[in-house]
Amino acid sequence: PDSATNLRFLAFLSVTLKALNDHADLIRASIASPSNDLRLGANEAPPAIISAFIGEQLTATLDSLMAQSKPKKGKATADAKVNIEVPKIPEILLDNTDRNRTSPFAFTGNKFELRAVGSSANCAAPMIALNAAVAQALRTFLVLVESLQSSGVPRKEAILEVVRQFVHESVRIRFEGNCYSQEWVDEAKRRGLSNYTSSVEAFKAFISTPTLGLFDELGILSEREMKARYEIRLENYIRKVQIEARVMGDLATNHIIPIAIRYQNLLIENVRGLQAVLDQKTYVKLSKVQLQSIREISEHIMEIRVNVAAMVEARRKANRLTDAEEQAKVYDREVRSYFDRIRYHADKLELLVDDELWPLPKYRELLFTR
Repeated sequence: PDSATNLRFLAFLSVTLKALNDHADLIRASIASPSNDLRLGANEAPPAIISAFIGEQLTATLDSLMAQSKPKKGKATADAKVNIEVPKIPEILLDNTDRNRTSPFAFTGNKFELRAVGSSANCAAPMIALNAAVAQALRTFLVLVESLQSSGVPRKEAILEVVRQFVHESVRIRFEGNCYSQEWVDEAKRRGLSNYTSSVEAFKAFISTPTLGLFDELGILSEREMKARYEIRLENYIRKVQIEARVMGDLATNHIIPIAIRYQNLLIENVRGLQAVLDQKTYVKLSKVQLQSIREISEHIMEIRVNVAAMVEARRKANRLTDAEEQAKVYDREVRSYFDRIRYHADKLELLVDDELWPLPKYRELLFTR
């Protein structure tokens, strides 16, 4: 590629990185949902921390660009000199870029991929957020370039200077390592990057000052419209978690516990039978496993009942609230907190109860269910 092509590529690359850096919280909010909260950061999904991966070659190119000093006033600034300063983009970039599956926003040779969108999500929301952020960055880019040109700086030199500025500003959002690692979580915190693991926290970006300013500046949505969408997001979140809580309570109470009790009764009958036909010493020896299983099943049944009751009470508490944000917080912090507890004990019962009695597909069976 010639110098003009390289410069154009670097300009759009720097603009995209600046857009992501300036509106990372909005991008995170645009892909937020109750189900995506469970997906982000696990099982091949990128983490909730928004960062960009551009690969080893482009990183070296941008680092080289940042290392360049601004030409001193009065020096030759002809196009030929500027062309020399424009870093060369490797021709093999398309085939040589590492695709780093842990990054939420990765450059993969000829495009950026936003990988954090949930499988059930409509991609319109994140596309609106991305396009708006990039549009604003492009406007800023144009204003800065024209300002430099008005002061006598040649066009190509002005473009290169603004590219260099944007690259400097977006350094904190670039990360080439393992985004799943705890080291990155710690490093991202030091860099001042947000880590919203909950949709309720992430949604606040829709009504933040930067976001409201962005959509108002571009004439996309007014403050009132953004606040309405924020309320709708909260309401959808509340309804989904409410349904999940009700389904979980129903499955636990009307399906899992009754089957566990039925199997427990079979064990009790077995123990009574052993006691009836064996001498005391032999009975004590041979009934240990059954008695231990009976105790374990009882403990898990009790924990499920206690946690389902507590979850129902937390849901009632949330439903009494009239403020959508406060209601969503209770569903997020209190109601959902019981999901893992109930599931833990249900998973334990799944390992204890006879396969023929268990009413639901077991995890190991899901691989072979047709």
